[in-house]
Amino acid sequence: MSAINHQLRLVSRPTGLPERSCWELTTEPVPTPANGEVMIEVSHISVDPAMRGWMTDRPSYIPPVALGEVMRAPAVGRVIASNNQALPTGSWVTGLLGVQEYAISDGSDLVRVDPDRAPVSLYIGALGIPGLTAYFGMRDIGRAAPGDTVVVSGAAGAVGSIAVQIAKIAGCRVIGVAGGPEKCAWLTEDLGVDVAIAYKSDDLGARLREATPDRIDVFFDNVGGEVLDRGLARLAVHGRIVLCGGISQYNATSPWGPVNYLSLITNRASMTGLIVFDYEDRYPEAIDKLATWIDEGRLIVREQIVKGGIEQFHDTLLSLFAGDNTGKLLLELG
Repeated sequence: MSAINHQLRLVSRPTGLPERSCWELTTEPVPTPANGEVMIEVSHISVDPAMRGWMTDRPSYIPPVALGEVMRAPAVGRVIASNNQALPTGSWVTGLLGVQEYAISDGSDLVRVDPDRAPVSLYIGALGIPGLTAYFGMRDIGRAAPGDTVVVSGAAGAVGSIAVQIAKIAGCRVIGVAGGPEKCAWLTEDLGVDVAIAYKSDDLGARLREATPDRIDVFFDNVGGEVLDRGLARLAVHGRIVLCGGISQYNATSPWGPVNYLSLITNRASMTGLIVFDYEDRYPEAIDKLATWIDEGRLIVREQIVKGGIEQFHDTLLSLFAGDNTGKLLLELG
């Protein structure tokens, strides 16, 4: 195969926000897949907050990206050459394909998806890791039930925007915390959130007290820092905090921890970390449920798609940490 593969490799570890010098744009010929392997042409690359953690060399739920390696990224693509009977040419698949135009795989790390059921980009968004995270976090860890008061931080992001809607489907009263008035308007006007709080301009503590007179049964946190601390202060008895992410801390050079953690004792509450890979055997269940809600119009999905080449990844990642996106942020190659 004569095609050239453009790749983005991690060459240094960032302190604070990633700089362009962290990356090297490389090219190499695309190899022919060996026996049992397939070659995938990547169409869309997911851009996620978790990527910042993958760039740091410290113990975590997944090893860091090694220096010199192609940057890890969930992606979706089409099989264009196959020596694997289970994945014939023309199949659409998702996996950690990386920030590159072509990927080789033996298929063990791939999930085949149905482009007739939904647009392929959704399989790395609402029907991929973000949607699955919201589904298992809200249902299994948060145990959201009718009448609960649910607060979701980062509510206009890829995970948060699905989480608030799952809580509404469950019959909860939902408060969304987001970055600004436009995002808050989208939450209330389009997604049906009961109250939206713009944490950058509102008095977060006062607005949370006002919005949660019966306190918080489920706090689904994507932000960490002060936002998490304010949620801790408003917990109900037997409240549940779902720790999904901490985007406020990923690039912080002086991490900020919670002060109000004793609320967990006072309220006999729980704070539980969520890693979606723990639920891998139940992905089909969740994908089917999420896709059905989308088909029924009960789950609204917004994608923010940046079109360009591999070289666009750096600026797209920085826009994520600047809070520029609403919904799922993707890089579409082409």
